[in-house]
Amino acid sequence: MVVPHVGRPPTRLEIVRSEAVQTVGKQDARRVETFKDGTLYVRASGWQQMGTWVVDFLVYLLGVIIGIVAVSVPYSNGAIDDNQLVLFLIALLFLVPPLYGMFYGNGRGLGAVLAGTRLVRAADGSRIGLKGPWAMTTRTVLLPLLMVVLFAGALSGGGFSSPGGSPVRTGINDRATRLLHAAGFRRVDDVRLPY
Repeated sequence: MVVPHVGRPPTRLEIVRSEAVQTVGKQDARRVETFKDGTLYVRASGWQQMGTWVVDFLVYLLGVIIGIVAVSVPYSNGAIDDNQLVLFLIALLFLVPPLYGMFYGNGRGLGAVLAGTRLVRAADGSRIGLKGPWAMTTRTVLLPLLMVVLFAGALSGGGFSSPGGSPVRTGINDRATRLLHAAGFRRVDDVRLPY
């Protein structure tokens, strides 16, 4: 068995991808990857990841709007002054994501449920657990700030460049990964090579 157009034997991951087409479909089979511990998973598509982020960001904005409405009543009654209002609004921007992230410990906020994804640890696919609030803060506050900085840098002539490092968490296609495991594709090391 030889990989077409390359002239070398296929890797275990390439064998899984070719055999998984029957189970998860052609598009999902192309996105079969391995965690650092060798467990197989189906990476969430770009559209799924974008949809997850958009829904989570909208929930974040809704939380901020609810907070603004809640503080407007005491402010209009004169119970809080302008300085307290500003401090509350700034705190609101950074407190809403961790509060929403408390529901994100199993890797599935509202955006992930609607998009069919799950955020998991890149090392072994386990749940993110107590770091859920931090992950949601990263997704809804820090990621948009990073995009603004990168865009501003590109406009100033610096060009686009992605930050280095390896990801700690990754998004998986939850349904396709379960189908892959149910079909017997659990670990890349278990795949027998034909040579």
